Amino acid sequence: MKFSTIADKIQITAASSLTTDPSHDPEIAGVAAVDQASTGTLSYIEGDKFAAFVAKTQASALILPQNPTMQAQATERGLAWLSTSDPRLAFARAIALFYTPYQPGPGIHPSAVVDPTAVCGERVSIGANAVIQAGVRLGDGVCVHPNVVVYPEVQVGDRTVLHANCTVHERAQIGADCAIHSGAVIGAEGFGFVPTAQGWEKMEQSGIVVIEDGVRIGSNTTIDRPAVGTTRIGRGTKLDNLVHIAHGCQVGEGVVMAAQVGMAGGVIVGNRVILAGQVGIANQAKIGDGAIATAKTGIHSDVAPGETVAGSPALPYKVFLKASAVYRRLPDMYKTFQQLQKRLP
Repeated sequence: MKFSTIADKIQITAASSLTTDPSHDPEIAGVAAVDQASTGTLSYIEGDKFAAFVAKTQASALILPQNPTMQAQATERGLAWLSTSDPRLAFARAIALFYTPYQPGPGIHPSAVVDPTAVCGERVSIGANAVIQAGVRLGDGVCVHPNVVVYPEVQVGDRTVLHANCTVHERAQIGADCAIHSGAVIGAEGFGFVPTAQGWEKMEQSGIVVIEDGVRIGSNTTIDRPAVGTTRIGRGTKLDNLVHIAHGCQVGEGVVMAAQVGMAGGVIVGNRVILAGQVGIANQAKIGDGAIATAKTGIHSDVAPGETVAGSPALPYKVFLKASAVYRRLPDMYKTFQQLQKRLP
């Protein structure tokens, strides 16, 4: 594919070496990381942190930030380039020009078990040993990979992909254009037990899980159904691998959670929240719109909209940085304290 074609297709090019030298339009055979690129590949520089790679990458073309110095350096090396305000987004679109994820054609594998009451839309694919139980409704273009189990009365929206070995429990509702990755469990019963004099008595989990459109759920992530009502994941939210969403949680739209985030029951997460790896959220906490929690944050109480928190228990980020600076000085402070103690009568 010609570099000029790529520049046109990614749609966010602000400037390009093609403007001054349209004849230098290399053939691009693929994409690569900037430190592993070779002749015939396209790579990108996200920002100043990686600027040194402009001088040494073996790529034939680069996606650059709007930085005249980098652009001039690439030109001097004879590299084709385009610039944009968001090089990472441009590179993501370039990858999509060269790679299409595997998806089998429509049809039902002979070893799949599909209940006669299940309803399948057009162009549905059901893989080997998959089990589709009574009353399931699969929308148009749904892809069910091998060994998936879909319990009764589940609804799956158009073009959603259920990857191998994931499980969707009874009555769950999954929207359109979702992806549920391998090992994920959607709608298993929540952890509900009532203490009695004789021990823990089970509270049946009669609710459902609702996953709205455009949600992506990583491998081995679990989303539990509640005793009553719904556990809901909002439109466009993205969950990494090994995330746990407990019973009755309400997660807003456009939320991003990294691996090993865990939340207890009844947590409410607003829209566009970012939770970094291993964030833990206590029962019934509320996280406001646009809030950010850094890695390993332990959230025990509400977080205001737009606030960034860190540490355990969670502190406002600026307070956390000040506390961390003090913590590093504790050995010296303790020595000073001991010296002052010795001077006391």
